[in-house]
Amino acid sequence: MSHIEAPVTASTDPTAASAATPDAATPDAAATVTVGAGAVSFADLVAVARQDARIVLDPAALTGVAATRAIIDGLASDVHPHYGISTGFGALASTFIESDRRAQLQASLVRSHAAGSGPEVEREVVRALMLLRLSTLMTGRTGVRPTTAAAYAAVLNAGITPVVHEYGSLGCSGDLAPLAHCALAVMGEGRVRDAGGTLMGGAEALAAAGITPVVLAEKEGLALINGTDGMLGMLVLALTDLKRLLTTADIAAAMSVEALLGTDATFAADLQALRPQLGQAASAANLRAMLAGSPLLAFHAGPEDPTVQDAYSLRCSPQVHGAARDTADHAALIAGRELASAVDNPVVTLDGRVMSNGNFHGAPVGYVLDFLAIAAADVASMSERRTDRHLDAHRNKGLPPFLAHEVGVDSGLMIAQYTAAGIVSELKRLAVPASVDSIPSSAMQEDHVSMGWAAARKLRRSIDGLERVLAIEIMTAARSLDLRTPLQPGAATGAVRDLVRTVAEGPGHDRFLSPEIEAVVQIVATGAVADAAASVTGPLA
Repeated sequence: MSHIEAPVTASTDPTAASAATPDAATPDAAATVTVGAGAVSFADLVAVARQDARIVLDPAALTGVAATRAIIDGLASDVHPHYGISTGFGALASTFIESDRRAQLQASLVRSHAAGSGPEVEREVVRALMLLRLSTLMTGRTGVRPTTAAAYAAVLNAGITPVVHEYGSLGCSGDLAPLAHCALAVMGEGRVRDAGGTLMGGAEALAAAGITPVVLAEKEGLALINGTDGMLGMLVLALTDLKRLLTTADIAAAMSVEALLGTDATFAADLQALRPQLGQAASAANLRAMLAGSPLLAFHAGPEDPTVQDAYSLRCSPQVHGAARDTADHAALIAGRELASAVDNPVVTLDGRVMSNGNFHGAPVGYVLDFLAIAAADVASMSERRTDRHLDAHRNKGLPPFLAHEVGVDSGLMIAQYTAAGIVSELKRLAVPASVDSIPSSAMQEDHVSMGWAAARKLRRSIDGLERVLAIEIMTAARSLDLRTPLQPGAATGAVRDLVRTVAEGPGHDRFLSPEIEAVVQIVATGAVADAAASVTGPLA
């Protein structure tokens, strides 16, 4: 569906999505994502959500949107009721609404459903869910007008972010409250943040950007709020982060195996092939690449090495990391199908019928969001166990207790492990599925809901926790490698250790540790750790 092309700038053309975009909102002004009738790609979603790529609407898809709108206009004049066009909503679906009240009906729907509460949701999440709603509008299956789709693109291009709140979605009928807050902003109401982050009214922000507020016509209010866009956007962003973090987990494990005088023999390809799990094979290949040619491993290898087999947290790293990889692959399959979906109710079919359906139910997305939280918790749990081994003089094969400089006077990295343990404990709680819960709403019309939004919100916290636990392991393993001097690590693990040393000091007396932990978290988050390893090994899986 989407591709990168030169920006369209004619503000009078709906395909250009109008509105000047402040430079602050577009660090890469040449990046443009074209939205048409097909699926948004992972890369395009990330580009819009995190990099403020400009949106261009495909003219051919807009023609299809207009054709579908003509069907809605025809039904609007019908004396028989049609849900979402000439009736109320939810439990009020049988209530007929006269034509002169329908604009009010659509606006009232959005206003009443913009009922979120709690802290503001992150900007990238709001941009992702708006892009996904726009993508569904452009399928031509929702019945909105082309100008309404263009307004959504214009708001995104202007860097305007509606204020969406933490609480309000049951994940069915989609992410109603979050999407309603976005629709309210496009109407010139509610609260938003401009490209610079200033909080202001929606009308003021649209006026400053030269965007005309949308006056909703029949069906449009419903079309703007009825979808899985929030939970799906968070799923795609989480999968993007997990791809980097699972590679980083392999890097951290390799550093720990090396620094703790473990063996890489268990990662041999023929042993891994005895259990042909794809993720496991990829993870083991990463470990072999990271440990190739390690002087530390070579030093203690051979018949005189007393190690029969390493502890599970070292030896079974490919099995656990690989299972997480396979889980992420499954989740990506589900996300790809959802990205190709037209989620609305009712929907305009290809043959022109307007049909109620249940495609807004978030179960497919909610399940995999929960599954990923389980995987994140387990990978972090294993990482914390490796960190603990570095600090225990009974298990770290000759390193000082807690890797302290002066044992008894210094505490070394003792409390860094506490931090990791505290995070892991929380990740275990976050691994409790949200999607097994349901609570009825709308006078029992909506009597089973997915809680997919809640699953997505806790997964975001899980991803953050995993990132921090891996950073603590990497920082700890780097100190262990330094303490093995004059023995030297391999080239790949050494490159990561050297990168850590650019933001965190090596062994020495105790010092203020929190800033160093945060600095290592940042090099994990930016992908610098993975890049440092890959600069030696070549691309890692």
